[in-house]
Amino acid sequence: MSANDVVITGIGLVSCLGEGADTHWSILSSGGAKPVYDAERFAPYTIHPLPQMDWSQQIPKRGDQRQMETWQRLGTYTAGLALADAGIKDDEALCASMDMVVAAGGGERDVAVDEVILEASRARNDHELLLNEKLTTELRPTLFLAQLSNLLAGNISIVHKVTGSSRTFMGEEGAGVSAIETAAARIRSGQSTHVLVGGAFQTEHPDMLLGYELGGHLHRKRWKSVWQRGANDGGGVITGSGGAFLVLESRAHAEARGRKAYARIDAVASGRARRKDNHLATAVAGLLRSLPDFAETELVISGASGAHAATGAERQALREHGNHAVRACSTLTGHMKEAQFPFAIALAALALSNKAAYPPFDADNEAAARAEPARAVATAIGYNRFEGAAVLAQA
Repeated sequence: MSANDVVITGIGLVSCLGEGADTHWSILSSGGAKPVYDAERFAPYTIHPLPQMDWSQQIPKRGDQRQMETWQRLGTYTAGLALADAGIKDDEALCASMDMVVAAGGGERDVAVDEVILEASRARNDHELLLNEKLTTELRPTLFLAQLSNLLAGNISIVHKVTGSSRTFMGEEGAGVSAIETAAARIRSGQSTHVLVGGAFQTEHPDMLLGYELGGHLHRKRWKSVWQRGANDGGGVITGSGGAFLVLESRAHAEARGRKAYARIDAVASGRARRKDNHLATAVAGLLRSLPDFAETELVISGASGAHAATGAERQALREHGNHAVRACSTLTGHMKEAQFPFAIALAALALSNKAAYPPFDADNEAAARAEPARAVATAIGYNRFEGAAVLAQA
């Protein structure tokens, strides 16, 4: 045990299942949890939508809400849940000295403006002039600025007064892995005492789905669990709107303010394997073996997206290196891109805190756990690139 052990003291979660750490634990630990999904709005693609949200619960000013797109509101809201859960939200001194690491994508496009430009381009050949005209007359400056990925961190600073250092990573699951890895490393080295870290993803927008489908990644036809999606149904990914933020602290900092921890993060590993060589399973196995006591750690919260190559490689690596009770959270919540790794870590921390493994999310493909988990592994093997994993222990 060390004063600079990295402990999780706050968890903020939003998914199709609801909001808050307690809600997610109650639903996922009860057995027989059912996915909430919408197969009609973006047919032939299925998505996991946001629950009903009262944004004012964490973003009280209407003006703040109006100047954010849904993705930013979602991230700011989820960050507020984490701060409140850690008992930091109303402590101005702690917020002012708190560092922040955010995993973010680009903002949502204005689809109506895109349609106007495309329609006008059918009758005109001076496309460059047309674009300049529409950019200056149709696109609000505030909306244009909202495309900047680091504005999520900016809005969290404005709304929640988290004004220490700030870093934003981009790059899908890799952004989430790098954010957690960086935050944990700063605490372990003594550079930070408490950090807000996480991300959010809003899939209920045509351009977000378009990014996946251009690469042939989206699952088609009826909903299936992560482990049951076949190549004849498209690329295998079913996306979900949601967010996950964590408050990480050094053990000494948490104990000094009398705060109980959910779990301890012992190690975070990351990699970026060459996938064209079909050696991804070997790379994933090597990544997992680099974690302390991986083979003996039974509970694995998998961030598997359902993408055929990545999910198959992870499944093979897990089967060949230990006897694990794997829980693929995307089966119930959908793939959350930048928020995927923080979300998996949050679920692992809840299991360790409650001293109980989750029942299978897919009883036909996931084994029951044999014992109370003393340790747990969380993974995020990117649907397209980047791999990450972390091992957590009871605090």
